[in-house]
Amino acid sequence: QVQLVESGGGLVQPGGSLRLSCAASGSIFPINTMGWYRQAPGKQRELVAVILSGDSTNYADSVKGRFTISRDNAKNTVHLQMNSLKPEDTAVYYCNAEATMYRSIALPYTYWGQGTQVTVSS
Repeated sequence: QVQLVESGGGLVQPGGSLRLSCAASGSIFPINTMGWYRQAPGKQRELVAVILSGDSTNYADSVKGRFTISRDNAKNTVHLQMNSLKPEDTAVYYCNAEATMYRSIALPYTYWGQGTQVTVSS
């Protein structure tokens, strides 16, 4: 079974920083993409950042310039460095991993972590 283990969440003051980490294990197929989503109470889950196996990245407009996503393909680990945190960044952050392509064949496998709480408050 595939397991995603997240760490690094917590409470931080506005303007502070946190670093989230997620390690995926147990995947039969190579993990093509890894990313972070977040969901605040009463809100829809939204993409924060995603990184492909080729290291291309995409960020939500709300976090561009403040957050940086990176990965270690050998370790199937993804990190999210969050700087200049704002109260509106408060949410449960979910690690995501996908096995979407194998030898030009589309795959349906998507995995989620349990989520880690990030609270930005003074």
